This record gives sequence, C-alpha cells and structure tokens, in this order.
Amino acid sequence: MRMVDIIAKKRNGESLDEKEIAFFIENYMAGVIPDYQVSALMMAIYYQGMSQEETAYLTKHMVASGDIIDLSPIKGHKVDKHSTGGVGDKTTFIVGPLVAAAGLPVAKMSGRGLGHTGGTIDKLESIPGFRVELSNQQFIDNVNTYKLAVVGQTGNLAPADKKLYALRDVTATVDSLPLIASSIMSKKIASGADSIILDVKTGSGAFMKTLENSKKLAEEMVTIGKQLNRNTIAVISDMNQPLGFEIGNASEVKEAVEILQGKRIDDLRELAIELAAHMTIVAGVYSDYVEATSSLNELIDNGEALKCFKNFVKAQNGDVSVIEDLTKLPTSQYKIPVKAEQQGYIHEMEADQIGIAAMHLGAGRATKEDKINHGVGITLKKKIGDFVNAGDTIAILNSDQQQVDEIASIVKDAYTIKEEKANKRKMIYEVIK
Repeated sequence: MRMVDIIAKKRNGESLDEKEIAFFIENYMAGVIPDYQVSALMMAIYYQGMSQEETAYLTKHMVASGDIIDLSPIKGHKVDKHSTGGVGDKTTFIVGPLVAAAGLPVAKMSGRGLGHTGGTIDKLESIPGFRVELSNQQFIDNVNTYKLAVVGQTGNLAPADKKLYALRDVTATVDSLPLIASSIMSKKIASGADSIILDVKTGSGAFMKTLENSKKLAEEMVTIGKQLNRNTIAVISDMNQPLGFEIGNASEVKEAVEILQGKRIDDLRELAIELAAHMTIVAGVYSDYVEATSSLNELIDNGEALKCFKNFVKAQNGDVSVIEDLTKLPTSQYKIPVKAEQQGYIHEMEADQIGIAAMHLGAGRATKEDKINHGVGITLKKKIGDFVNAGDTIAILNSDQQQVDEIASIVKDAYTIKEEKANKRKMIYEVIK
C-alpha cells in the first residue's frame, strides 16, 4: 500500500476503506509518511469530502492513536457533554452539578481556552486553590463519591488529532466538515463516556456561522458516535450573542453559581436544563423530557445542585468560601462603561468580536503562551431585543487597564441598533438524535 495511491484515490472522489485510513494514520504517527503527503490528502478531503463510513473510520483510528480512558471503575452510566465553543459559555458549571444532583456520574476532561472562546479549566482556576490535575485514582474516587470531577485533558488523548490539526491550520483545511467532526469526536470517544451530548453552537460567536452548516456538523457527529457505539445526541443552540451576561473567567463562575442559587438568567438556565435533560434521559435517570426538565428545575430550586457544586469544589481543593461569598472571587481594578450612541432596539451582536474584546482585556489567550487574568472581562447590560437610549450603558469593561478606548470601540461596534423593534432570539433550534 502506498500513500500516493491513497491521495490519488481521494483526489478522484473515491471512498477510502478502513485499511487505507488505518495505514495513513498509523504510518503518519510513526513518522513514515511526511507532512507534505498528508497535506495533499487533507486538501483532497477538503474538496471531495468523506462518506459517513469514512469519517467514522478516520475517527476510530484517531482514537486508537493514543490513550483511551477507562471509566469502568466509575459506577453508573457515564455521560459527557461537549460544546463546540462560544462566548460566555459556562454551562458546564451548571449542568455538571445539576446532573450529579440527579445521581448521574460526570467524569469530565476539559481544555484551556484559545482565541475568543473561554476554557473550562481556566475558569475553574479562578477559584483559589482549585486543582485541575488529579491522579487517575483521585479522579475516579471523586466521581464515585461526589458524582462530579473536572480535570485537564491528558497529553496523549487522540494525539493524531493534535498532529493533523496543526497541519490543517497551516494548509487552510481547518473548515472541512468531516475533519472537524472527526477531530471533536475522537477526543470525546477517547475520553471513555458511554454517551455523549453535544452542544453545537450556531451564529456570530460560533465556529459554524449558519444554522445549515451547524446542522450538518451535528448530524455528522451524531452519526460518528452511533457508528462507534456511543449514544450521541446534539443540541443546536444560539450563539448570535454571548450566553448569559458575563464574559470572563471569575465572572462566568460567579454567574453560573448565581443560576444554581436560583437567579433567573433565561438563556443560560434554559440551555443548561436542556443539556442536562438529554444527559439524564439517555442514562435512564428520567423517563422522558417533561419529567427530566421538571425534576432538574426542582434540583436548582431546592439547592441540591448548588450543594453538589460546593462538594465538587472542595474535593478539588478549591476555596468553598468564595462560592458562599462571590465577592471573594478575583475582580478587576476598573469598571469602564460602554455607552450606546443612538436610540433604538438592539438587533444584532457580533458575539465573536465581544469575545475578542474580552481576550484583549486579558480574559483569554491570543497564543498558547499568554497568561490569563481571571478578574477581567465584560459584563453585558443590554442584549438582542432590548431598547436603549443614546448614552445608556450597553456593557461594562472589567479591566486592569485604565485606557481601553480601542477595546471599548470593538464592543460598541459589535452592537447593531435600529429604530424598529427586534425580537429576542430563541435559544434552542433543533435536537439531532
């Protein structure tokens, strides 16, 4: 078997069989096949696409390229939740303790943020003392005892994905649907969960900007999961504006805790309940959607989910007193208002630009080497559908820099204000099973 023949076959629009895909992955990881040949194959895939069967084979062998986490010592049905990335997305801090309170074990491995989307691990580290590195035994013990643990991803989880992604990044082949789907699903399947719930974002702050492409990605990933014996469900959710009102590390933890305390932040609570409902139904905790949503809302209202969050924080050496008194979380030196320049209704928000503005304040990373400032970020005061007068505060920059005129301009320009009324956007577009 020769790599050049595999490239030619895909260039001509033919399907690769499992042996050919296994040959390519195994020999690329062994250093036998050079980058330039894999680059050629990536470009052929970009133009010719892959069948669902091919994409499943690719995912399977990317999983096999590294460690596969064994979660069998954890009692019960293990369900993982994955978001394709957005701005202000702190649902893990609500969904995790919520389904844990329902009795479902949550053993989650998360990453750090890069670019305009935040990382779960970075946000958790805004809690003083919180440890994201646990031994395998500590991780398993914590889940069995408290039903919830979140740690950083291991260095050898689907290493073929890391190597291929670096190559795709410099060959303009990142936005290939089968390559995106296999990249995401290889890491999720290697993480060892029995079932996977995907939160596929769509809109200005998402990787997929259109509902059509988001739906295609969701369908692709659900098919991969099922072909590799993982019960997989995708929820397509709105990211045409940031989720909730806080963008930043400590402030997002604060907002999530406020939800667990019973505060009504409609879009954030709705999405968290939706994701948690599918997780608990697929694991057999609840029999149907009505029972699940009713029971999960009750677990927030009666404080059980908040109790689970506190136990989780304490078990990973975090200072629980900051959960009981949120003013103890890191905060910024300055609060700088961004004001509307005209009267009208907010019609659009470029969520990615607001995320980039938060990154410039220090809440995110432009490169992997950048350090995170946990106390900075952006607090939104107005969102789509709201009416504003000229001079009203539409957002607040939580900054350790006093001169942030350029960043304020990015936020201001992200808002589109018109005279006519604007409808608020719906949160959930579709569920793919």
